[in-house]
Amino acid sequence: MRAFFVFAFLALLISTPARAEPPKLAVFDFELMDTSLEGEMRGPQADEHNRLILISDQVRRQLSESGKFQILDIAPVKAAAEASNLQSCGGCDVDYAQRIGADLVITGVMRKISTLILNLTIFVRDAHTGKLINVVNADFRGNTDESWTRAASYLVRNRLLEPNFGRRQ
Repeated sequence: MRAFFVFAFLALLISTPARAEPPKLAVFDFELMDTSLEGEMRGPQADEHNRLILISDQVRRQLSESGKFQILDIAPVKAAAEASNLQSCGGCDVDYAQRIGADLVITGVMRKISTLILNLTIFVRDAHTGKLINVVNADFRGNTDESWTRAASYLVRNRLLEPNFGRRQ
């Protein structure tokens, strides 16, 4: 009888399909497009640069914690990505993502219209085909750590972690 249970257990293990690994995701540091008068007069600001890193890391962390994605280390292509304008480089983000073995790639841009009015847009592409899968964005008010992180968190929770996100069709 005991041998039967051992055999049944082994048969169950063999017949159960392996769970597919979550898609490998490259999340590049977000970029700033500052068209504000303040940006024109003062140039790039350290606090805004720090916020870009903050929200990029936040998006990586939230997506990783969801268990739906395997977040890849972008270190091997980070310098090249930072030297490029990922929003207008003609698909270099996809090339960088392919170099590190990604299935999906995320880039983002924070548009600063004024000190008060900002917009965060996140782009998701298939790293195999370069096809744009999803674009999500949020307008918000206030140029603070809190407003930036709330906008990023909202987009991850309510747009990027939707049930069908990340499934290639």
